[in-house]
Amino acid sequence: MSVGMLDHFNIRTRKLAETVRFYEDILGLTKGDRPDFAFPGAWLYSDGKLVVHLVDIAPTSEPQKPDSGVVHHIAFASRDFSGMKQRLQSKGVTFRSREVPGGFIWQIFVSDPNGVLIELNYNAAAEQV
Repeated sequence: MSVGMLDHFNIRTRKLAETVRFYEDILGLTKGDRPDFAFPGAWLYSDGKLVVHLVDIAPTSEPQKPDSGVVHHIAFASRDFSGMKQRLQSKGVTFRSREVPGGFIWQIFVSDPNGVLIELNYNAAAEQV
């Protein structure tokens, strides 16, 4: 028996359009097919794999949480460390980067419009800098 790999994460937001733009324009995900639910939202894909569900809570009285609650961050195994740093800089997005002690992983941290911290992990040996 195995729980398996992380399938996707879900964000409930009052900033649907802004959040979709962030994941598309800043992180490079693609908005794609989503079932015809009775509530508005969007699904975003990375390399054809569904990774982010967005639910628009603007039409409801549900309050917007100020951050990601008890979840500290969401991490993606990523490629092209230098390219992502250039992309973020060109768009004026605040981020921080670091090398994990031991030098095997490079990381970039950036927050989405809802305060969700996104961690992008890069295999240092596979990167060309």
